Amino acid sequence: MPSVKIAIDIRRMSEFGVGTYIRNVVRTLGRLDPETPYFLIGPPQKMEEIGALPPNFQPVPLLFPERSLKGFLEFREALEKLDCNLVHIPNLFSVPRALPCPYVMTVHDMLDHMARARQQAGFWGAWHLHMTKRVLRGAARIFAVSNFTRTEIEKHFDIPSHRIEVVYNAIDERFLRGHATAADRDLIAQRYQVTYPFLLYAGRISPHKNVVRMIEAFSALKTELEKDQLYPDLKLIIIGDDLSGNPDLRRTVVRSCVQNDVRFLGFIPIEVLRIFYDCAKIFVFPSLYEGFGLPPLEAMAHGTPVVTSNVSSLPEVVGGAAVLVNPENVFEIMRALHRVLTDKALRDRMQERGYQQATKFSWETSVRRVLDVYRQVAGDGGRERTQPAAD
Repeated sequence: MPSVKIAIDIRRMSEFGVGTYIRNVVRTLGRLDPETPYFLIGPPQKMEEIGALPPNFQPVPLLFPERSLKGFLEFREALEKLDCNLVHIPNLFSVPRALPCPYVMTVHDMLDHMARARQQAGFWGAWHLHMTKRVLRGAARIFAVSNFTRTEIEKHFDIPSHRIEVVYNAIDERFLRGHATAADRDLIAQRYQVTYPFLLYAGRISPHKNVVRMIEAFSALKTELEKDQLYPDLKLIIIGDDLSGNPDLRRTVVRSCVQNDVRFLGFIPIEVLRIFYDCAKIFVFPSLYEGFGLPPLEAMAHGTPVVTSNVSSLPEVVGGAAVLVNPENVFEIMRALHRVLTDKALRDRMQERGYQQATKFSWETSVRRVLDVYRQVAGDGGRERTQPAAD
């Protein structure tokens, strides 16, 4: 579609989940569509995170912060100058914007918006929900990253299902580079002093991730394994955000008497994270809410058994390849971990099923669907919107 011009908002490239999404969508578009003019709108340094792209991708530098009046005006002015047919905004926002062209929007989950509405009781909570609904209704099309997320959008905001496309996330291609080598294992032994069997959690450290119960389940697991005289040196490794904002976790570790067995490693680059996935005995992900939940799939791509929650999108993502638990039941989490650790036949089955499940999601499949929607929306000028973007 050479006559169509498409803009993509890349301003949140550095954010945890949204950034992974933007990088992989843009990279895959670069492989699939070498003709359509694409304009990547955002600070110049964000472009470097994407890597090499064909010449039909052009950066459009912005200087002001996104969440500011100057940032809004600068973004809108860039779209007007480019005379784009469509802009893809890869995250949900709650303040309506009078954009000069139709927009499509990706919704990863509703967690922040529902939490903010609950925190702002009365008028401001109702106002926040109303504004978010107007933004969603103003979109020419909405990409939901799972059927669960689509259902959440429909339920909370009364958006017709035919205007919501389920376009799944997929894992970053860097997680598909085979198993850890002896040199890889030496790297984590020397750099992180990891020379023992371990369970792994990777992801944000926030209340809905349920890390406190995971630590409590690990403590109970250590007690059970001690009775069986198994895995005396088993550790729990937690990879994610800085702990400074989560003192509850340190307190939980001390209260559960596992100070010597739980390690917080903070942020780790993907090239090293893939080694931890590969070497872990089990990947544990007892989250209470996920719009999609990539980490279990990343672990499965390495053949690592996964124990995860039976709520939100997680059963949809992991299929029959993981052991599902009630994330609010510490002893159910513990029993699942004990079973997987001590049942080799089960681990072997989970490994094979995990490989198969991880291959069901691919950025190429997802971005082909995104391209189809771009063409439909650009072709009809965004007429499917039930409410103009200016609202």
